[in-house]
Amino acid sequence: MGDGATTARARMLVVGRVQGVGFRYATVAEADARRLCGWVRNLPDGRVEIVAQGARSAVTDLIAWCRTGPGSARVFEVDVAWETPGDEPPGFRVA
Repeated sequence: MGDGATTARARMLVVGRVQGVGFRYATVAEADARRLCGWVRNLPDGRVEIVAQGARSAVTDLIAWCRTGPGSARVFEVDVAWETPGDEPPGFRVA
C-alpha cells in the first residue's frame, strides 16, 4: 500500500439472497474501486465467501457495502473474520 495504510485481510461469509443476483460481480467492481486484492465465490449452501486484503479502511468499507450488496440482493448477515495478511496476488477475482 503506497499510502502507508495498515494492510488488513478479512474473510466474509454473506448470508441471504446473494446467489443469482450479481453479487459476485458487483463485489469485484466494489473491491477494484477500493484497490483491494482477493476473491469472491459462491458456496454450495447458498452463501457467498469473500476474502479481501488491502488498506484497512478499504476493507472496512467493503464489509459495510456487503451488508447491503447490489440492489437485487437481500443480505441477512455478514460474518467477518480478520486474518493475518498474506501473499495475495494483485487484483480481485471471482474464484
